[in-house]
Formats: sequence, structure tokens, C-alpha cells
Amino acid sequence: MPALKFVRTVWESFRAKSGLEPTLLDGLRVTHAVPGRVKFELDIKQEHTNRLQILHGGTIASMVDLGGSLAVASKGLFSTGVSTDLNVTYLSSGGKVGDKILAEVSCDKFGKTLAFTSIKFMNANGDVFARGSHTKYIAQAWKDPNNITDELSPKAG
Repeated sequence: MPALKFVRTVWESFRAKSGLEPTLLDGLRVTHAVPGRVKFELDIKQEHTNRLQILHGGTIASMVDLGGSLAVASKGLFSTGVSTDLNVTYLSSGGKVGDKILAEVSCDKFGKTLAFTSIKFMNANGDVFARGSHTKYIAQAWKDPNNITDELSPKAG
């Protein structure tokens, strides 16, 4: 199974079984995935904004969390572990209702116990407005029978 199809399957599982993601990020679209890298986008709606009518920092933090999980999924883990650390740096306003957010996330280190991810958020012009990092404890995730890590890892030649 290609990484994009698998990541979308994991995203659908989040949407079906989680409380937060389908409520806040239901319109998120995974547009690209290869092992270790994922791109997604989201159109800003009212529920994503703060009282100043701009993108809420909590929405961005939630996307750092989800993005890290999707990056782990791109390496073949269906169960994407639990967060041990999450960081967000806000560089400028992320936009307002009707604007599109573009995100690029990478799994920078993928081990047996921890996975380290980083993400950047851009507006439609490609300007970076936030970046984040997310560390996941994945030791238990390796036991999930839905994993396809062997299929998505580079083949020894």
C-alpha cells in the first residue's frame, strides 16, 4: 500500500474514533505522503479562529499534534503513539476565514521508542507563519497488527 493511501486511512481512523479531530479539523485534506513526509491543507473556517477573527493558536497546536501523528503513520505505524512533547512557534497571523493553510511535516527521527517530527505552516503565498515540533512515544505502537512498516521501509539491496 502506498504511503499516501495508508496515511489517509489513519486520518480516517482519527476522524471516526477521536473527539477532537473530527470536530475541529474535519475539513483537513492530506494531499501528499511518502515515507517520512506528509503535506496537508485546511481551509480556515469560523471554528478555527479566535475572537480577533484570525486563526487560533490552539488550532495550529492541534495541527502540530495531528501532523506529527500523520508523519509517524507515513512510516507505516497505524497506531501513532502518544505525545511526550509538543512545541509551536507562532511567527505571524495564520490568516482569516476563507484563507488556506498549507502544512509540510517530516518525521526527522524514527526509532523503536520515540519519533521526532517537525512541521511548518504556510499561507497560500508560501509564507511561513508558524512551525512546530512533536515528539511521540511509539514503543507500544509497534505491536499494532495494522502496521505496514516493512512495506514502507527502504528495501535492502
